[in-house]
Amino acid sequence: MKGRGNTVRTLLLAGVAAAAVIVLAVLLIKGGRSEKTVGHDIAPTDITDFYYTLDSSVDPPVYQRYRFYTENGSYYFYHETREGDHWPLTEEDITVAGTVTLSDAEWTALWHCLEDGTVRPPEANTETGNAGPWLFLYWNGDRDRFRQYTFATAAQQADFEALCEALAAAR
Repeated sequence: MKGRGNTVRTLLLAGVAAAAVIVLAVLLIKGGRSEKTVGHDIAPTDITDFYYTLDSSVDPPVYQRYRFYTENGSYYFYHETREGDHWPLTEEDITVAGTVTLSDAEWTALWHCLEDGTVRPPEANTETGNAGPWLFLYWNGDRDRFRQYTFATAAQQADFEALCEALAAAR
């Protein structure tokens, strides 16, 4: 009887160890993914900042930045246009800028534009002449890893750009 109890105990311990290894492997695989999806891995309430920056050295140079962010429980939109005859355009070249408080409906419109998009670790870009847009999403829980954003569809990016233009023009 004594031998049988040890065998059962050994089998139970082996089973628990095997289960722990499987759980650990699943967590490592899930945590090791190369991207996260907005709406699946990132909740709307987790988003703290979203930046869209277009910066081109064409003649004349183009610079446009849109930023959506949260602060003290409120939602904000910031827009900035820079114009000039030199590149890079600097803060001294800002011709239009403004910050406005957003309604819940406006923040929800942003969410619909970002939903199903992905964030991944930033990649080194050695390409020259790429004007962007450069897209970065900051969210609670990213631990400085997943920030470079890609829209799920071209239509959502177009909707986002239209939303930004409307918000900037209305204020």
